[in-house]
Amino acid sequence: MVDIWWHGQACFKIKGKKTSCVIDPYESEFTGLNSLKLQADIVCITHDHQDHNNFKVVKSEAENTNPFVINGSGEYEISGINVVGISSYHDNQNGTERGKNTIYLITVDEINIVHLGDLGQKKLTQDQVEQLSVCDILLIPVGGVYTIEAKDAPDIISQIEPKIIVPMHYKIEGLKFNLSDVNQFLATMGREKTQPQPKLSISKEKLPEEVEIVVLEANG
Repeated sequence: MVDIWWHGQACFKIKGKKTSCVIDPYESEFTGLNSLKLQADIVCITHDHQDHNNFKVVKSEAENTNPFVINGSGEYEISGINVVGISSYHDNQNGTERGKNTIYLITVDEINIVHLGDLGQKKLTQDQVEQLSVCDILLIPVGGVYTIEAKDAPDIISQIEPKIIVPMHYKIEGLKFNLSDVNQFLATMGREKTQPQPKLSISKEKLPEEVEIVVLEANG
């Protein structure tokens, strides 16, 4: 069983049978969100902005070691978790406005999880789509301003064809940034009545046949 928690903005913790991973831990003073106290074996950073790059706040699951930090494209295998970093853009102008962003394909206990980071591209390239074609769970920004907006998300989703969609990077209580609410995304997808849940627990055998949207509560 793989457990996924959301901690607000783009920060998630993914825990498999043996290994855990945190993606995009933020600085609380910069975001206005609660301070993070996380443990993991691996930390993935999508780009070098303060609401995504605070790897120092994550402590190792094991004593006398530090988490393995991944910051950029490449392929890694650590303690049974396979991580592929795929280069992308933080804007829709080939990075000229906000630079680059790393998309992560993280495989934990046969579950393929894609974290899009602060994706600004309104369309993925064919090469990106091919690398992400195995996606089971898609963690996608929907709040706009610094990323794609709710209205852009369906096109990205249709390119990747995940089984489960988890929205992220949208307006929540305490956040200093003026992002859009998740309800705009849910309305766009025709899923207005989706109720938040504390975590997502899933195994390969329990992946749905029809696409599901899971809204997670922010665990501050």
